[in-house]
Amino acid sequence: MKKTLIDLFEASVNRYPSNMFLWEKTNGAFESTSYKEVREQVYNLGAGLQALGVRKGDTMALLSEGRNAWIIGELAMFYAGACNVPLSVKLEESNDLLFRLTHAEVKFIMVSGNQLKKIRTIIDQLPLLEKVIVFDEQPSLQEKEILLGEVQAMGRAWLETHTLEEFLSVGRSLTNDDYATITYTSGTTADPKGVILTHRNYTSNVEQSLTLVKIDETWRTLIILPLDHCFAHVVGFYIFMSVGASVATVQVGKTGMETLKNIPLNIREFKPHLILSVPALAKSFRKNIEQGVRAQGKVATWLFNKGLAVAYAYNGDGHNKGAGLRFLLNPLVKMFDALLFSKVRLNFGGELRFFVGGGALLDKDLQKFYYALGIPMYQGYGLSEATPVISSNVPSRHTFGSSGILVAPIELKICDNEGNELPVGQAGEIVIRGENVMAGYWKNPSSTAETIRNGWLFTGDLGYMGTDGFLYVKGRFKSLLIGSDGEKYSPEGIEEALVEKSSCIDQLMLHNNQNAYTVALVVPNKERLKTKLARMHLDLSSDKGKEAAIQIIQEQINRFKTGGIHAAMFPDRWLPTTFAILPEPFTEQNQMINSTMKMVRGKIEKAYAERIEFLYSSFGKNPVNPVNKDSL
Repeated sequence: MKKTLIDLFEASVNRYPSNMFLWEKTNGAFESTSYKEVREQVYNLGAGLQALGVRKGDTMALLSEGRNAWIIGELAMFYAGACNVPLSVKLEESNDLLFRLTHAEVKFIMVSGNQLKKIRTIIDQLPLLEKVIVFDEQPSLQEKEILLGEVQAMGRAWLETHTLEEFLSVGRSLTNDDYATITYTSGTTADPKGVILTHRNYTSNVEQSLTLVKIDETWRTLIILPLDHCFAHVVGFYIFMSVGASVATVQVGKTGMETLKNIPLNIREFKPHLILSVPALAKSFRKNIEQGVRAQGKVATWLFNKGLAVAYAYNGDGHNKGAGLRFLLNPLVKMFDALLFSKVRLNFGGELRFFVGGGALLDKDLQKFYYALGIPMYQGYGLSEATPVISSNVPSRHTFGSSGILVAPIELKICDNEGNELPVGQAGEIVIRGENVMAGYWKNPSSTAETIRNGWLFTGDLGYMGTDGFLYVKGRFKSLLIGSDGEKYSPEGIEEALVEKSSCIDQLMLHNNQNAYTVALVVPNKERLKTKLARMHLDLSSDKGKEAAIQIIQEQINRFKTGGIHAAMFPDRWLPTTFAILPEPFTEQNQMINSTMKMVRGKIEKAYAERIEFLYSSFGKNPVNPVNKDSL
């Protein structure tokens, strides 16, 4: 059955024409636009794109903060038959943006005023780019630039001289297999990969997700994640659209930091029922809550902690809340909730029913904390290549520490290194099959063939299915690192480059498992360090010499960071913030290197677990520390 995103949108407008769809704060308060009004704006812009020369099959790009124009812009692209390349506003480096726009053969780009300068910087290197559609008024426009309002006016004029049927014919001609978006994943020395998602990938994942949680037209969400984020795109926008519900975006500030500061304010104002989160935001919210409590004084802090302890004991692991003798704590739970936690919930608007956490694994402590407050943060699991939702905890079924129950319909199996299926309870690579599996990687047949085999998507993530029917995701099946915001990146290329171009580093292994920053375990080349120190009239056996040796290693790593001679190779956030100097190399004898001379990451991480933990402390963050000196 044909069901494109245009079909989904049209069905919702026909069913809920007067419902409020989009909400945006521009003039001091959130203002709404109904489904019918949104469609009119989409038609005007879609017709404008057709008049501008956008043709079926063209790739367009969108670089903007979350706002009405983002959502209307993407829908309008589909009516013109185009495919969207959503771009992150975090992409500061010219080469990052340039690669995506060139690789995807982008002909038209929609861009916000805040992001326009990035496009202006590289436009001379984009010969295929025909037009830059600018969302916001500018003091002056450059060649190829046109304001959004002008394109909308062109659309209105076009619709006056053409029939509606003629306009709609392009969108109606799209099939389930037509490309909707190309979303780029993070790359290292290898270029980023463009995940191709079809119209049916999206609409099927909407249907699948709605088997987990029932939301209806009365629900409101505030999308606090970037709209180019696949999770926000599907769960925050398309799922809500499909049921006639309301979607608001965060008030855009003059800078990214100002936009971030608007999040808590907007949550209180808009009073959402559901918010999507990632671990970094969850930790930030918790920190703000605890700071607010401490500001109330010692008694309030003691009461709050006591209330948490009681709630933790009562709630268990979520699924066994109040079970057994725990029911005796119920009166105390209700008392603390009335006295304390109900007031905390007002900071989230007072109507928030739950969060859904995606992007990376939330630790159990965070889940227990929000559950105690009465605003559970349910862990979900997915990846862009699966459009993205695969599983989630939900109000009706949840267990802390799990990634929830599977969407339906979907097939899932757990495989070993050879691709053999493993029994329930045994951990291996998570492999899935369903209509939500991507069409492949754009212009990358080898990576596509490696990732999708016989229709099965090999996720690269480690996990197992429990006998309780819950999926448990344990981390990386391969060597992918995961940042605190859920971004996954491969360490091998970075590690190789750091060793190859750093004379005083013999071996190096990066680590990041949803932490605030990346760290490194470093095996130094002591002979070269001694040579360098001798020129400085220092000795590696002295305290000053050891400090200088650590500084030399730091300087060699810094050459890959902003301002360094190798700065363009990798984003700074993937490079080590600090490092541990190891007393011995990785060898086959200590089983830290295998027969093919590859690092055995699991063994290394286990052997140096305490050192890794130390690197995330305030003492360990400074590499000039006693532990590193002792290792020299």
